[in-house]
Amino acid sequence: MMRLIPRTLKGWIAVLAVCVLLLFATIAIAARIAFQPAAPPGTVDKTVTSLDGTLIAYEQTGSGPPIILVAAALSDRSVSRRLAGHLAARFTVINYDRRGRGDSTGSQPYAVDREIEDIQSLIDANGGKAILLGTSSGAVLALEAANKLAGKGIGLYLYEPPLIVDNTWPPVPADLSDRIAALVSANRRDEAVKLFFAEAMGIPPPATTMMSLLMPGWDKMTAMAHTLRYDLAVMSGLQSGKPLPAGRWNSVTIPVIVAAGSRSEPFFHNGAKALAALLPAATYHSLDGLDHSAVLLGSKALAGSVNFP
Repeated sequence: MMRLIPRTLKGWIAVLAVCVLLLFATIAIAARIAFQPAAPPGTVDKTVTSLDGTLIAYEQTGSGPPIILVAAALSDRSVSRRLAGHLAARFTVINYDRRGRGDSTGSQPYAVDREIEDIQSLIDANGGKAILLGTSSGAVLALEAANKLAGKGIGLYLYEPPLIVDNTWPPVPADLSDRIAALVSANRRDEAVKLFFAEAMGIPPPATTMMSLLMPGWDKMTAMAHTLRYDLAVMSGLQSGKPLPAGRWNSVTIPVIVAAGSRSEPFFHNGAKALAALLPAATYHSLDGLDHSAVLLGSKALAGSVNFP
C-alpha cells in the first residue's frame, strides 16, 4: 500500500496535467478565432503599386476624410480591423498590409524610405491628402512619413510610439536587428520573435515560451519575423535612452495627437510628452484605462479619441 499510493497520486497528477493542457489548448484556439476579426461591413479589398513596384494590399471602408492605419511590428491589417470598424462612421479608413506582410509583397533591399513611398502611394490613390494613424513602431513610421510628405497630411495620430528617452526603460541593444536577421536567415523564426519580445519589449523568456503556446496569432507573427528588422530600422536611434533629436521632424506642422494609455509603462508617456514638446502643433493625451494592446482590446475608446480641430 505504501508503494501504491504514490503511484496513484502520480497518475492523478498526470491526468490533471493533461486536462489543464487541454483546457489551455481550447482557450488558445478560441482566442485565436476571437482575435481574427472579419473586415468591417462594406469593406472593399484594393491594391496600389508603390514606386519600387511593391504591391500594397489594403481594405477600404467608411466615408469621410481618408485615414491610413499604420500597423505596429508583427502586425498586419487583421489586427486593425476592429479599429477600422469604429473609425468608419467618420472616416474613409485605409487599413493596409505593410510591405512584406499579409497580401503585400516586399521588394529588397529594404529601406525606411520605401515604406514612406508605400504610404505616399496610398495617399495619392485616395485623394492626395490623408490623416495618418500609427501605433507603436508604426506611429514612428507615420511620423517619418508625415515629415517627408509635407503637404499630404491632414493630421497625425500617434499611439504609444516606443521612444526611450530616459532611464525608465532599458535601451534596445544596437545589435538586435543583426541577431534577429541571423535567426531568420537560419529559419529560426520562432526564436527571432522570442528574442524581439525579450530584448525590445522586456518580456522574460519563460513568458515568451508561454506566449508561443497560447498567444493568438503567434504563427502569423513568426511568418512576419523577417519584418522585425524593418521596425528596428524605423526606430533606429530613438530607443537609446537619450533625448529625441531636435529638428528631426521640423516639417511636421499639421495637427498631431500623441497618446498613451494610462495603464501603460511610464516610458511610453515620457516619450510621448517629449515628442509632443518638439512638434509645433502637437498635444499629449493620456487615455484612461488603455494600454499597449488598445488597438485590439480598446479599439472603440482609441477610435473615439481621434479628434482633430
